[in-house]
Amino acid sequence: MFQPGQRWISTAEPELGLGTILRVEGRSVQVLFAKSGVLRPYATDSAPLIRAEFRAGQRVSGKGIAFLVERIEEREGLFVYRGEGRELEEGQLDDEQALSQADDRLIGGRTDPNDRFDLRLEALSRRADARRSAAWGLESARIGLVPHQLRVAGIASARRPPRVLLADEVGLGKTIEAGMILARQLATGRAGRVLVLLPETLVYQWFVELLRRFNLSFAIFDEERCEAIEQANDGRNPFEDEQLVIADFAFLESSPKRAGQLAEAGWDLIVVDEAHHLEWTPEGASPRYRLVEELASATPGVILLTATPEQLGRAGHFARLRLLDPQRYADLDAYLAESAGYTALSDVASTLAAGKPLNAAQREMLGGRFKGDRELAALLARDDAGDELLAALIDRHGTGRAMFRNRRAGIGGFPRRMPEILAIDPATLDPGRREALLAEFRSDIQQPPAALEFDYTNDPRLAALIGLLDAHPNDKFLLLCRSQAKVMAIEDALRTKSGVGVARFHEGLGIVQRDRNAAFFAQPDGARLLLCSEIGSEGRNFQFAHRLVMWDLPLDPDLLEQRIGRLDRIGQKHDIVVHVPVLEQSAQHVLARWYDEGLDAFRTSPADGRELLRRFGSLLAGLADEHAREDDDRDQELDALIAETRGAHEELSALIHAGRDHLLELAASRDPHAGDLAGSFAAEDDDPVRDLFVQRLFETYGVHAEELARGIVLLDPQYLSTDGLPGFADGPVSVTFSRDIALAREDLPLLRLDHPMVAAAMDLLVSGEDGNAAFLVDDALPVRTALLQAVFVLEIVADRTLDAGRFLPATPLLLTVDTKLGERPQFRPSDVALRRAADRNIEVPRYRKFLSKLVPPMLDRAQDLAAARADVLKAEAMDAARRELDAEHARLVALHSVNPSITDEEVDAIAAERDALLAAIPEARVRLDAVRFVVSPDFLALR
Repeated sequence: MFQPGQRWISTAEPELGLGTILRVEGRSVQVLFAKSGVLRPYATDSAPLIRAEFRAGQRVSGKGIAFLVERIEEREGLFVYRGEGRELEEGQLDDEQALSQADDRLIGGRTDPNDRFDLRLEALSRRADARRSAAWGLESARIGLVPHQLRVAGIASARRPPRVLLADEVGLGKTIEAGMILARQLATGRAGRVLVLLPETLVYQWFVELLRRFNLSFAIFDEERCEAIEQANDGRNPFEDEQLVIADFAFLESSPKRAGQLAEAGWDLIVVDEAHHLEWTPEGASPRYRLVEELASATPGVILLTATPEQLGRAGHFARLRLLDPQRYADLDAYLAESAGYTALSDVASTLAAGKPLNAAQREMLGGRFKGDRELAALLARDDAGDELLAALIDRHGTGRAMFRNRRAGIGGFPRRMPEILAIDPATLDPGRREALLAEFRSDIQQPPAALEFDYTNDPRLAALIGLLDAHPNDKFLLLCRSQAKVMAIEDALRTKSGVGVARFHEGLGIVQRDRNAAFFAQPDGARLLLCSEIGSEGRNFQFAHRLVMWDLPLDPDLLEQRIGRLDRIGQKHDIVVHVPVLEQSAQHVLARWYDEGLDAFRTSPADGRELLRRFGSLLAGLADEHAREDDDRDQELDALIAETRGAHEELSALIHAGRDHLLELAASRDPHAGDLAGSFAAEDDDPVRDLFVQRLFETYGVHAEELARGIVLLDPQYLSTDGLPGFADGPVSVTFSRDIALAREDLPLLRLDHPMVAAAMDLLVSGEDGNAAFLVDDALPVRTALLQAVFVLEIVADRTLDAGRFLPATPLLLTVDTKLGERPQFRPSDVALRRAADRNIEVPRYRKFLSKLVPPMLDRAQDLAAARADVLKAEAMDAARRELDAEHARLVALHSVNPSITDEEVDAIAAERDALLAAIPEARVRLDAVRFVVSPDFLALR
């Protein structure tokens, strides 16, 4: 079927132009779309490709010549086109050729229902509008529209390429920000190959987060997968087998071979979480750091995530910044000297942001620091230039473009936390139960936890839990514990003690079952109690509940914050009640007191939790163990530890506050791209007509839509007419068009035009013949009237990394021409004609003779009109591209002179992108997509 040198067209992406078969191996084929700079691998049995086969009478071009085809020959599996005394082999064709059979189908009488023609036109129009949006690729993402996250993603997504450090405080959504950035990079074509590098414990969390929130299916790589790929593919680099890859550091550190293959595979974007664990000093670096450094030096886009405050280790912070820009951050001493002035600048920024005048000392400091900067000197001389001066400081600030840091205190909108430590009388416990609690504690603080068997039938925490459920009969409770085994044991014990509705959520369940259980918990009449293992604290949003039960406590303060963060989220409408049932004088009680009295971690989100764990973790664990085993009173030692922890916490908190970089926090709000996403989402989330279009689109392929509840629709594929639609392998699918419902029900896909299910349905419609030829009788037309409606698509064949679609997406042009070759720009078929069309049985093949005479000249006229309209659209797109990119280029050039964070490469990239777009847009082509012949009733009688 496939042979190297043949030319094929992607039905899913016709804008790529003609592709060339490069290689056919087994059941895979590689196609190069040279003009677009895209290389696509396909499975031979399911490739969305059609052969670019031109017929006699069509025009072809290549090698600088063009002619009408008179005859076609086949030579060694390749077509040879001849005409006008010239010859072109298939492989010599230009990448842009007009290939349409809509007019042939109409003239031959092979027409479709009129509603299919209208649906096809609407799909083309809606896809073009959606593609222009700054939110394309994120519209169907299951994300709340949180302003600071939208700002960070909007700014970083506009970078060419993004090389950023995301350092928001715990709970503010760094993972979501990173997901938004990479989803936009993929959707716009700026990235094709993405690598996510993580500690082993975060692999599953990221896999689920990217799939459930962003509809991105990543492949998890381990040694077993690599070996299987090598055996199946003659030893080729296994990391080249997938475009979207997740790998963990432990796996790569254990195999230098795999680490080398990973670096050689080539990536467009890498994401590294827990970047504060990448150890570096001027004398040397850890293997993990060296791996990331090698990848970062060879990869255009880099996103690092860290929650460690800069103020707790500037050398470590420098190590992360040098991964992003090794030229800018080349010398640690120079960086430390520069950053020493950030605190003073932050005080100035705070004064200006508050609208207050600078004092004499601040003016003197600025004058000395920016000596020779004429713009700043002029602003300092004015008393009314506070806002302009603040903007100038932000533009000149050191790490403002490389790093984003948001703080909970600055964002606001969070609920209060109200801890309830339920101290249980130890006299209620026998020695055996006390020993079991100690063994449980020892298991919990291990990584991974030790395997134990649990029996909670007579555990006093169970009685406390049942008491809470009885005391608050109208509230839902989320219970978090360390392991799957605990979840099962708690459920077994509850079954004999209480009739409360319970749902489970643990790693032993499949993804689908977890979603179903979480949905059951979310339903108003569903489970009142959700039992979660630690996996429930990773990435899930249960903010419809506000009562959290800590069956046990983690030793890591960051993990405790993750647990509370399942409920303590922006948008939470209730105060969070954190119930902590613990037995007095137990190891768990020691940990609860340390958190409560030492860190105030149940009420606040301590930024220094990881540092305090480093200082006191071993001592705390040992003291808790001894406290539980000894009969004598050891409260004095515990009080001393808590007092020391509290003192260190206050000292570190003061240090963080004093060293807080206010300029860094202000930078994100002042970037010209900060509002891009928020405005786009506001327009996209309120379009009920679009939602009806999506349902009609699915019904075209036999998928019936039935409303189950307000905002929830069941898509039933009982009469599915094609295998080309993804998402229905397991039968009916419940979906929603409401963002609020999607956030509360993680089992419901949020359908927008960029969702894979909808995008595939639209691709299937517009890439095939369905609806591209129609015939309509319109009683509202004057007598003896015939009109041709022709739909052309204006599309650019250009390198996908240019993201040309934001200025000129594949745009449908509808032209209507009469038999006198006059344009009828105001014509629209009457509603009556469209309603009656399905009832009229028109034998279109009977009229082939007059169609063959009338359609070609009318179509030629329509094409001329389309070309003229296309010139206008191309000129508008050129102006828009020139305005945006010239302004961006001018801004970066100006900043480059005062801010060393702006690199020559970044300035050059904008200029190169502008030049490439201004060269590509004029080359946009017009392609015939669909035609409809509309006549008055008497016109048929005349024929």
